[in-house]
This record gives sequence, C-alpha cells and structure tokens, in this order.
Amino acid sequence: MPHPVDVHVGKRIRHRRWLVGKTQQELASEVGVKFQQVQKYETGANRVSASRLWEIAAALDVDVTHFFEGLNSAESTSGEKHLSADVVQAKEAVDLVRTFFSIPEEQRAQLSSLAKVLAV
Repeated sequence: MPHPVDVHVGKRIRHRRWLVGKTQQELASEVGVKFQQVQKYETGANRVSASRLWEIAAALDVDVTHFFEGLNSAESTSGEKHLSADVVQAKEAVDLVRTFFSIPEEQRAQLSSLAKVLAV
C-alpha cells in the first residue's frame, strides 16, 4: 500500500508534467530513468528519492517544494470552496487551463466572468 505522501507527490509530478506538456518518456529521458519508472512515481507505487525529485523539479521547471504543496489542504481555514485534488489534477482540467491561457487577455476576462455567472 503506497504511503499517502508518495501518492500526493506522484500526483503533483503528473499534474506538472501535463501542465508543461511533456510525456512520461520525455521526462524519463531528462532525468535518466525509463518511462515505466515515471509511471510508478506518478502512482505512488515507487518512492522518489531526494536526488531524483530534485532532477524532476529541474526538468519540470519548479522548486522541489512544489511537489509537497497541498499536503495540509484539509486544514485550510479559508471560506473558499476547494475542489478535490483529483478534479484539479484531471487531464481535462489541465487542458482547459492551458487553452484558457492561450486566449487573448481581454477575452479571458470576459470568459472568466461568463464562467462565474454560469457557476451560480
């Protein structure tokens, strides 16, 4: 049974990899492992060593701490609605965000306003 921290770190690796548009094979090549190893990291089946996590962070252009963000999200005290980690990290959500930022800024603001109205 994978440790919850390993699963969280793996999900954060997968999410960031999707966000930057890399395949498992591309990430694996950059950090010197086979793509199957990246699959195991992303599912939490295998733990990521500190040195390998450092290499993954560099390949994905984030700080190592990025992979641990949200571990205590259940203890959040803000009144905002929080989406589940699975929804936020879904490939479709990442694709939507990537597409959203490809839209010109003025139109993004209008689209954002529309989405807020539709969400009520």
